[in-house]
Amino acid sequence: MTSLIIESLTLSIEDNILCRDLNLKINENECWGLLGRNGVGKTSLIHSIIGVRTIDSGQILLDGQNISELSRRAVAQEIGVLFQDSIETLPATVLETIMLGRHPHVQSRIKDNQNDHAIVDSVISELSLSELSDRQLSSLSGGERQRVAIATLLTQTPNIFLLDEPSNHLDIAFQISVLDTIKSKLYKRPASILMATHDINLAARFCDYFVLLLENGEHLQGSKKEVLTAENLSKAYGCEIQSIQTKENTLYYPV
Repeated sequence: MTSLIIESLTLSIEDNILCRDLNLKINENECWGLLGRNGVGKTSLIHSIIGVRTIDSGQILLDGQNISELSRRAVAQEIGVLFQDSIETLPATVLETIMLGRHPHVQSRIKDNQNDHAIVDSVISELSLSELSDRQLSSLSGGERQRVAIATLLTQTPNIFLLDEPSNHLDIAFQISVLDTIKSKLYKRPASILMATHDINLAARFCDYFVLLLENGEHLQGSKKEVLTAENLSKAYGCEIQSIQTKENTLYYPV
């Protein structure tokens, strides 16, 4: 079982406190949404979890060990990150790019592992990328590159998924199908997800728990029912937000 624990984390940029004294435990089989307006610190928080950004105080524990004391490879074997616009125009094919996801697990630099190829082939099929596998990355649209980035993440087979705006460049159909594919990993592995997004309704569809970042380092966290209220969202986004209940979901909209 892989657990991610954030203890008394304070994070700032210059004199701007993004997060103050955050305590959070993400257990297996949990999908957390990370919400808040532009510049409030969603991406910075994700970067701080993996050590890309230095925190002011507190600690981040991966299976009880301080993540700052672990090797990059050890962290990558457990935590996978989808960065915003993470796939650049590499001189590589789609297949070659997706194979890079297996790098943290590679046992031999001389020959490819059959299990690695089986994982890559399965993910390519899941994300409907078979027809693109021989294409150069530079020839793809933004949405196609995003699917390749997600496929690369899935081939990494992490136990914890950190997703920064996973719906970037994706049309509605792929937003749903791709996130369905990622969430299905929660119960196969088991795994857990922390997803930062601007899309409240997409997050509400897939996440059961939320961290809502406010200004001045304040935050709210808890279940969907506790956090996603009109009052909380209006305060977080600086505009009036109301909700409407459909047969299956609650939808949120600005007034």
